[in-house]
Amino acid sequence: MWIFDGQEFTDEDIKDSVGFVYIITNKLTGKMYIGRKYFYSTRKIKRTDKRRSTRESDWKSYWGSNKDLLAEIAATGEDNYTREIISLHKTRGDTNIAEVKEQFMRNVLEDDRYINGNINGKWHRPPQHIIAARRYKR
Repeated sequence: MWIFDGQEFTDEDIKDSVGFVYIITNKLTGKMYIGRKYFYSTRKIKRTDKRRSTRESDWKSYWGSNKDLLAEIAATGEDNYTREIISLHKTRGDTNIAEVKEQFMRNVLEDDRYINGNINGKWHRPPQHIIAARRYKR
């Protein structure tokens, strides 16, 4: 179940939204993951055809694409996690921008409370000065 503004989110709540930014939280450890998901996928019917087919995505059962997160969920069970929609968006571009902005604002690469290993598939590790500071703290 997805939660948005304290309520269960359903098909009727999608309205004209294309996608959403979400946070998945481990209730046992407090670790979090920030991501985005689209409500629909669009595909060309044939390679040479300009027509497109649109269908609902797997958003209702989606648990993210991060391998560490998925392994953790498999080991501890879905009941130990909450899935919360942070924001809804009317375009794919707005969804992508909001996800990256949320990840940077929350400092997911440098904050140990987050499972995110990258941002937008590009920034895979914290900068060296952050890695060095973590070593120093231990």
